[in-house]
Amino acid sequence: MADRMRIDPRRLSGPKRLAGVDLARGLAVLGMIAAHLLPLQPFDWAAPATWGAVVEGRSSILFAVLAGVSIAIVSGGTRPVTGVARSRARRWLAIRAGMLWLLGMLLVATGVPVYVILPAYAVLFLLAMPLVGLGAGALLVLGGAGLLVMPWVQAALESLPSWDTRAGEAIAVAIGWAYPFPLWICFLLVGMGIGRLELRAASVQWTLLGAGVGTAMIGYGLGGLVAPTGEPVPTTYLELALSVQPHSGGLPEALGSAGFAVAVVALSLLVCRTPVRSILWPLRATGSMPLTAYTAQIVVWAVWALLALGGTADLYGFRMLDPFWPITLGVVAGCTLWALWIGRGPLETLLDTVTRVMLRRAAGAVTAPAGDPVRDGTRRAGR
Repeated sequence: MADRMRIDPRRLSGPKRLAGVDLARGLAVLGMIAAHLLPLQPFDWAAPATWGAVVEGRSSILFAVLAGVSIAIVSGGTRPVTGVARSRARRWLAIRAGMLWLLGMLLVATGVPVYVILPAYAVLFLLAMPLVGLGAGALLVLGGAGLLVMPWVQAALESLPSWDTRAGEAIAVAIGWAYPFPLWICFLLVGMGIGRLELRAASVQWTLLGAGVGTAMIGYGLGGLVAPTGEPVPTTYLELALSVQPHSGGLPEALGSAGFAVAVVALSLLVCRTPVRSILWPLRATGSMPLTAYTAQIVVWAVWALLALGGTADLYGFRMLDPFWPITLGVVAGCTLWALWIGRGPLETLLDTVTRVMLRRAAGAVTAPAGDPVRDGTRRAGR
């Protein structure tokens, strides 16, 4: 136990880890905290004061892409699992989906005014179960095609009157409809396709960077032509389908944000090929335990708001307390210290332990795949 508790910065530098994936996930965590806690103006290239709005929508999509990367890695990496191993990976995803959904509902119950992403993750994990046997080409084609088609479907689904009923609202919360699975499965598929590539190769990293930047330019360029950022909130079918606004699910936003996410992953991998990765250790530590970090910021928010405001539902009032830096620095510091002294995040450890126990009971001494797609997916299964 004494050896396990000693300070050891090498915990994030093992041969089975991808430091760049840790870094990208750490950036996603910080981006989501900023999107929650900072009053952001609509993004405008000509106004540097608005550039912080880059986190809106894109941080959560980056999370979804990274979840796909992680699922691919823990289900075989460049060689998709087959036979018994594939069945085991599917059971692993199903069990993890159930636990994420329960945790997500607990966070929803805090009353903090954010769209909790964990129920959506649970649905996406279930949808990923039959896809773990696919290779990089098939996954990228499916994901890319879906990004072109599903915004049109999503616009029609958003227009259904049932969402305005009490039952519809309850269903939307339960399935994380703020991150609608018909479209968001495409982000997951793109990530799974990326995870099937040899991500340690510099040539792959540079190719992903070029593809990500190119796709983002096409998406946002299209959005600038057909739906300028400053336009009012889209309401008609065509406005929804062609919207570039964050969380709209429009074609330009879907393409642009997917490209942005791929570019961030690639750039993070490239940066971590250099000595700069040591300077970025706190961000990598945060990215090694994103479930813990994400949950911690909501719990701290709920407690702080309850004590200071008497309730958790007042978003404007809580932002007036300037909570961004205290919560952000607290989360990063906490994750860094935990990673230095102990290693794996507490919630990641808890969920993995429960998953392994349930797998053994269900299949008789069957161990779970190495790694954790909610945590990071940086350990390669079977290697």
